Amino acid sequence: MSGKRVVCAGHVCIDITPAIPDAAGARIEEILMPGKLIQAGRAALSVGGSVSNTGLGLKVLGADVSLMGKIGMDDFGDLILNRYRAYHAEEGLIRQEGDATSYSVVIAIPGIDRIFLHHPGANDTFCEQDIPWDQVQGAALFHFGYPPIMRSIYENNAKELIGILSHARRAGCATSLDLAAVDPNSEAGKQDWREILRRALPLTDFFCPSVEELCWMLDRERFLSWQERAEGKDVTAILEPDRDIRPLAEECMALGCRVLLIKCGAPGMFLKTAAKEALDKISPAAGLCSEAWAGQDFFERSYIPERVLSGTGAGDTSIAAFLKAVLDGYGPRRTMQLAAAEGASCVEAYDALSGLRSFEELEARIDAGWAKAL
Repeated sequence: MSGKRVVCAGHVCIDITPAIPDAAGARIEEILMPGKLIQAGRAALSVGGSVSNTGLGLKVLGADVSLMGKIGMDDFGDLILNRYRAYHAEEGLIRQEGDATSYSVVIAIPGIDRIFLHHPGANDTFCEQDIPWDQVQGAALFHFGYPPIMRSIYENNAKELIGILSHARRAGCATSLDLAAVDPNSEAGKQDWREILRRALPLTDFFCPSVEELCWMLDRERFLSWQERAEGKDVTAILEPDRDIRPLAEECMALGCRVLLIKCGAPGMFLKTAAKEALDKISPAAGLCSEAWAGQDFFERSYIPERVLSGTGAGDTSIAAFLKAVLDGYGPRRTMQLAAAEGASCVEAYDALSGLRSFEELEARIDAGWAKAL
């Protein structure tokens, strides 16, 4: 156990996830058709967003975590506050009069990537001055999640995001950043995300995007070609590490990335790290062994879960396991195994947290020969 303190700030919402039966290989357009009635099961109502999934995930795994996000003075806000109280993690929540609490309706059909109906709510007004920086001082790691669906954070060429990451580094923290999918027709879709990443990545020690988010931001033409190859199915199922993922990773390195974890859906995750000289610039508070972590470049296949109920939060909880393992002093191979194993555990439940397992249990299963995806 590292005992190092973590701050998780950014997007928080309520996730509403109806239980939808397996579509048996059908395309998404064959399921979600106008006028069609889809028989669904009970809906899961859970806290979501990066602060909830990664932050509370870290807390479930035993980390000392402070959570910081903004909610409204409404019923959804009450629900989030009560759920956070159950984890003794409500202190950093800001309740904003006049703002609505964010929510997502998660359409999670087994075998098909999730679809989100999302209202950003109070997340749109979250900014650098909302963060109690005196509470950040002394933390080993500052994690920020989902700037693409937080208007104040991404507008003006992501001025607020750059300010937040810079402030966290001045406070002595290592920094980590997670993205979110962008609606191309939204205001966020009109931003120059390549330029935003060019400015943000030199200030980010651990960058944890999904492969689709990253490709959409860095190489729109490549992203469209992936969609054509997928023919309406999950894009991540057709990607090849050398052909599709490594070029994006190399581009991130060129933009100043130090440690890059690319979430690639059900197939697994890709790790690429910079040279030792670059890793030496990460705050010593994180305790990263730069010699052991330098020059990593490999794809970690997912473990096969006992069942798949929902992918909700799987990427975020994989990040939680990844960051916790880094702070606990694990090497890159074991860290990636733990991150992949936690993601596999997460999908066995409808919400992001109830399926999580301790590192001790995960390591026992891994060492006993837990089967991996081909």
